This record gives sequence, C-alpha cells and structure tokens, in this order.
Amino acid sequence: MATQGTAAKSASGAAMSKYDVEVEARLKKLEAQAHEKCGGGSKVSDDLAAKIEELYDWYLSVKARV
Repeated sequence: MATQGTAAKSASGAAMSKYDVEVEARLKKLEAQAHEKCGGGSKVSDDLAAKIEELYDWYLSVKARV
C-alpha cells in the first residue's frame, strides 16, 4: 500500500526533507543579509580616480618614449 509523501519540492522538483527545507530557508536569510550590505561598489572614489588618471598619464608618456 503506497502512501502520499509530504516532502517539500526544490526549484528543480526534487523532494526535500524537513531538514533541507529549514537549511535552505536559513541560507536564503543569510544571503539576503549579505546582499543588503552591498552598496553598489562600482563607484570609484575621487581620490582613487585621480591616482588612476595620474598613473595612466605616466603610462602614456613612457609609452611615447619607447
């Protein structure tokens, strides 16, 4: 006699145990916290941009002499 299982399903459709469901919920919560702190990160500070520009100008001057 077969009984209907009550296991949760993953995104791929695989059955998950109660423990797996709990672990996945904790992982999603931790990932959300980690991503909240990321504030873009793609903006270069003015000081760093000036140093990069100075280094690039130096590179161009050296390259012109070679």
